[in-house]
Amino acid sequence: MSDQDFVRVLFVCMGNICRSPTAEGVFRHRVRNAGLADRIETDSAGTHGYHIGKGPDQRSQAEARNRGIDLSDIRSRRVKASDFSYFDWILAMDRENLSILESESPDAERHKLHLFLKFAPDLPEEEVPDPYYGGERGFVHVFDLIDAAAEGLLDTIRRQHGLR
Repeated sequence: MSDQDFVRVLFVCMGNICRSPTAEGVFRHRVRNAGLADRIETDSAGTHGYHIGKGPDQRSQAEARNRGIDLSDIRSRRVKASDFSYFDWILAMDRENLSILESESPDAERHKLHLFLKFAPDLPEEEVPDPYYGGERGFVHVFDLIDAAAEGLLDTIRRQHGLR
């Protein structure tokens, strides 16, 4: 299998403990269920290094477990310069983080940057809100948004990369 047959996807939020690890876990789950784990690599990172090495927020993990998804192996890291060339798709959870990514990305790699909810066009929201300072319900809502976008993203990647 050549590098062209392999797709790499990076999910990005601010601290990489709520939204982006949830997106990584949900998307990874969908990829496995589609039988594409050997063709699509997933990862997540933050634009800030607040929580490097820590696992996802316990509330994110609890909501994921409620839906049969395990996030426990994910560890927070900061976006690094090599991510822009390594990954084929870089999905920001909100405009603020997209703006940070755009400012750090080489011009030749900017086409890889997208708002994640762009892949769920039927949703009224355009950004995944940060649930960190909110209650449990915020994590449920974020999970619902992420799940819808993960489905659309996988469909898009399958079409654009010819994956069945």
